[in-house]
Amino acid sequence: MKYSAKTPEEYIEHLPEERKEPFKKLRKTILKNIPKGFKEQINYGMPGYVVPFSKYPDGYHCDPKLPLPFINIASQKNFIVLYHMGIYSYLKLLKWFTTEYPKYVKTKLDMGKSCIRFKKVDQIPFKLIGELVSKMTPDEWISTYERVVKRKSI
Repeated sequence: MKYSAKTPEEYIEHLPEERKEPFKKLRKTILKNIPKGFKEQINYGMPGYVVPFSKYPDGYHCDPKLPLPFINIASQKNFIVLYHMGIYSYLKLLKWFTTEYPKYVKTKLDMGKSCIRFKKVDQIPFKLIGELVSKMTPDEWISTYERVVKRKSI
């Protein structure tokens, strides 16, 4: 579900009613826990948390006109999704998350390379997401990105 929102608030306004509160809570959880230095903005048509050009002028290797993405959240047809580039590129973080997840949610983890899908919005583990979001600073993400992700694209 793509929206042409210019701000995260505008994005949320266009969500179906049953998704608004869980999405607001997910956004609030991220904002409360994300380390200083990341910037919230609409990125790829959804709320995103990026390393701004002032911190990383090279931008994203896939499109250098865009800041380096870290986390995005979106409302898709059948679920709310959290995209976390740190999980995609840092195996230790992925292992931590997949080990912790069953402690918070009894249903099977629905996950892709960088995305965590929540089909049941009443089962979003906000506390765990807060911990996940807090585990990587912008400097750590830049270092990981340059070591793992950017190197693969060269």
